[in-house]
Amino acid sequence: MHEVAVIEDPAAAEVTLDPVRAGLLAALVEPGSASTLAAAVGLPRQKVNYHLRALEKHGLVELVEERRKGNCTERVMRASAASYVISPSALAAVAPDPDRSPDQLSARWLMALAARLVRELGRLIAGANAADRRLATYAADARVTFASAADRAAFAGELQGAVADLVRRYHSENAPNGREHRFIVALHPAITRDFSTEAKEK
Repeated sequence: MHEVAVIEDPAAAEVTLDPVRAGLLAALVEPGSASTLAAAVGLPRQKVNYHLRALEKHGLVELVEERRKGNCTERVMRASAASYVISPSALAAVAPDPDRSPDQLSARWLMALAARLVRELGRLIAGANAADRRLATYAADARVTFASAADRAAFAGELQGAVADLVRRYHSENAPNGREHRFIVALHPAITRDFSTEAKEK
């Protein structure tokens, strides 16, 4: 089982958006059969089998083993990954493009960068999984509280300067065995309350 799989096929994405099938995927982090899953999700075994076939068709679940039970064969399935992410490639016609109107202060552009990150990382993960190799990545996540908008702007300016300095020091465009890497730095407000709940209460 892979740690994470990125779904690019629109049909596969549609399958995972069904709440019942998403629940089955979550349950199948551990191997299970239609019979064991039926009791867990409160559905008839035949209905569970129907959903499992749809998931299997798109490679979202895989056969672990077959067990003979009397005159029947019980198929034990497992999710192909512990977690899934739907790539913006599944909505290619309307996916955001960071090359269109780049603007460092635009939330829309930041979202486009994030979408590209998911799309490219998904393809890299798929390639690494196929080659049975580890993908070399690095990420940092931190929270900072600014006393004022001016402090936030000063922080962004210093960060931009530090990044530019690092890029100048380490970028080797003509290195014979060099490999280009994508580097993204993002800053956005943290979510401190549940806006969806507030909207329902109004």
